[in-house]
Amino acid sequence: MEQRKESYPVQLARKSINYYLANKKKLIPPDDLPGELIENRAGVFVSLHKGDRLRGCIGTPLATKRNAAEEIIENAVSAAIHDPRFSPVTLDEVSQLSISVDLLSVPEKVKDTSQLNPKKYGVIVSSGFKRGLLLPDLEGVDTVEKQVDIAKQKAGIFSEETVEIERFEVKRYF
Repeated sequence: MEQRKESYPVQLARKSINYYLANKKKLIPPDDLPGELIENRAGVFVSLHKGDRLRGCIGTPLATKRNAAEEIIENAVSAAIHDPRFSPVTLDEVSQLSISVDLLSVPEKVKDTSQLNPKKYGVIVSSGFKRGLLLPDLEGVDTVEKQVDIAKQKAGIFSEETVEIERFEVKRYF
């Protein structure tokens, strides 16, 4: 099987995880960053898979850092060691991971679910202080109802609760 070349955001995420696991400190953004990662602020999700199984996924729906590169570095390390669903990734394991990086557009409120499309838009559902997010174009999530239901479950929102819904688009890097 031919290995495809990883995009720069994914290379940065992998380098960040390796650096943190080896040195126990965060990587300083390199000088050779592409303009879009320096000039743009964005919410970022980093997803780690080992084979066909999720191994970690952490992100921020809105920018919290100075630029997208810092957001990738922070969330890559968090996905590797702070996702409460998984034990921390080991240094030996990093080379076995496939990584994707999603840069999120600013979320926008929708009036109703007719404005959603699970292949194109991610969703954020909120009820009071409870909030759940689901990225777009995920395997097995083919309907708006399923997408909203999973986001509600992630937030601990009961299926009959009324929610506010926001949508966002992503630029996904492999």
